[in-house]
Amino acid sequence: MGWAVGGAIGGFLASINYHLLFWVDGCTNIVAAMLLLKLLPFVKSGSKRKESKHVEVNKVKLPYYDAAYMFFIGLTVLFASCFFQLFSMQPLFYKTQWNLNERFIGVLMMLNGLIIVSIEMILVYSLEGTRPLTVFIRTGVFLVGVGFMLLNILPHSAWVAILSVGIITIGEILSMPFMNSFWISRTADNNRGQYAALYTIAWSIGQIAGPFYGSQVIEHKGYYTLWWIVSGICLITSFGFYRLGRFVKSR
Repeated sequence: MGWAVGGAIGGFLASINYHLLFWVDGCTNIVAAMLLLKLLPFVKSGSKRKESKHVEVNKVKLPYYDAAYMFFIGLTVLFASCFFQLFSMQPLFYKTQWNLNERFIGVLMMLNGLIIVSIEMILVYSLEGTRPLTVFIRTGVFLVGVGFMLLNILPHSAWVAILSVGIITIGEILSMPFMNSFWISRTADNNRGQYAALYTIAWSIGQIAGPFYGSQVIEHKGYYTLWWIVSGICLITSFGFYRLGRFVKSR
């Protein structure tokens, strides 16, 4: 949600003056840091907590020995590297290839957040528990790939841009909440932090890798090739989640 609102505001500011982007970004980060220092309580770790952690350390199941989870982490990296094209390479594509203006591109990014706010909670609540988690995850990943694929196979227009963002957002809604549910389902009280850390690292790697390889592909082969590559990765990842579901079911 945050990145969608940021994209909308960024598009509006860029349509006025690009320098405003950096001033607003810098000031909001400084204000956020000051609020965190002011509002978050200072926590002291007590000796009793340290002792209990020492006693339990040998009983902790490390995520690195959970084969299904490590496979899940690899798939998450692949998916994240594709998903973040939505906020890095896709806006540039709309601007340089389809000649859409910055304000409209900002509205597209805002559309992502509006769809999430409107239907995510209702949809997830209605679907949760009806099928295995990996069914929803693989469907969502597949839809994200379809959303990028449309950029190559449909005519260049603002409506296609809206359709692409809409389908990618539906894929996001189907995949991400159930990805969270999946990793949480494999944890216990004494190792949940380690699982969470590894999951966060996977998304961070994807956020770095996506724009890096995306920009390299664009420079040497162009956007057309990039969207086919991203779609292909999503298709492979979706099949990977299918295999993960079969593996977890058989255990």
